[in-house]
Amino acid sequence: MTQARHQGGDHAPMRLSRKRIASALEQACRRVTARLTAGMPLLPVLVVAVVVFVDVATQAGVPWLPLLAAGPALAAATNGPRGVICAGLLAALMGTALSIGHAVPAREPTAVVSALLAVTAASCLASAMRGRRERVLAAVRSVAEAAQQALLQPVPETVGPFQVAVRYSAAAAEARIGGDLYALVPTPHGVRLIVGDVRGKGLPAVGTAALVLGVFREAAYDEPDLLAVVGRIERSLARNLGPDDFVTAVVAGHTEAGHLEIVNCGHAPPLLISASGEVRPVEPAQHTPPLGLRALSGQSPGLQRLPLAAGDQLLLYTDGVIEARDRAREFYPLADGVARHASDEPARTLTALHDELLAHVGGRLHDDAALLLLRKRTEEERVAVPSGRKTAAQTATTAPRA
Repeated sequence: MTQARHQGGDHAPMRLSRKRIASALEQACRRVTARLTAGMPLLPVLVVAVVVFVDVATQAGVPWLPLLAAGPALAAATNGPRGVICAGLLAALMGTALSIGHAVPAREPTAVVSALLAVTAASCLASAMRGRRERVLAAVRSVAEAAQQALLQPVPETVGPFQVAVRYSAAAAEARIGGDLYALVPTPHGVRLIVGDVRGKGLPAVGTAALVLGVFREAAYDEPDLLAVVGRIERSLARNLGPDDFVTAVVAGHTEAGHLEIVNCGHAPPLLISASGEVRPVEPAQHTPPLGLRALSGQSPGLQRLPLAAGDQLLLYTDGVIEARDRAREFYPLADGVARHASDEPARTLTALHDELLAHVGGRLHDDAALLLLRKRTEEERVAVPSGRKTAAQTATTAPRA
């Protein structure tokens, strides 16, 4: 009796230990399966499944098996190395199973599996290289965004007597920066701003834009005369640009007397929106060549003075806006869009214009586009909201979407 009890007591811990081992193995298998499933790419698995289904349905045998290599090859374009390995192992297992099911000679499935493993190895390398290129591109884009923030500095939501809003879209989605430029600075001589468009694209255009903005920000503080500001920009460009390079721009300033001064250097005319909603272009009194070409034409820029009442707005833009075409090759009617969307909030107006512009071109701009809108506040608004407040929404830079 005692011996039997001892034997029963010895078997109970053994059964318990076996249960624990089985449970641990089951949990380990589940974890491995979960990790493999998490790394398993869906589309390559579907491709492998389709090949297996076709092979089983047609009973064609080995001729269909090489198509299993499409699984790991496709995974290389969409997944990391782990996903490629999962797809490759699945393809190899399916190829082996189908070969055994078809009872083909051993050397044929061996060749197929070897080819699948070779494709998987090559796909892993391609996937790793693609991931590295994506990381490098992400780093370059972050640097480009930092350069864009330094070049096109955020503007205040309110400055002096004005409410301000800006929208900028670069045509190159990867760069988020282009050849269009804008700046607005409060100075001892009043609020001054510039909107321009550099001829050309890419890094040379960005370098020229940086040059123009640097000279403008310095001259706007130093020169009491707006024409002198333009003259300094012209002289700097004459020293640094090639014979075929130029910059179209509108330079504007608001004087203490309440007038708006405008110098248009070969740029699209700004739009003046009255408080009543009337929209009219501000055509230059005399046509002036773009910045950088004065020496060729011998013409000096002219200065326009406009009265600007409380509630009036001025929209400056680049040719990427008015030259945007729809599928019927029709240009975007900016003046009509402004008349439809004008409001007492410049940010809301530009958001509506920008959305309508993207809808007009089908979602992708083919040229850089910049919009800067000023609205002169009433005395009550100036008392209620002090100037100088900044908001990210007012200076959002957006990239086009395909």
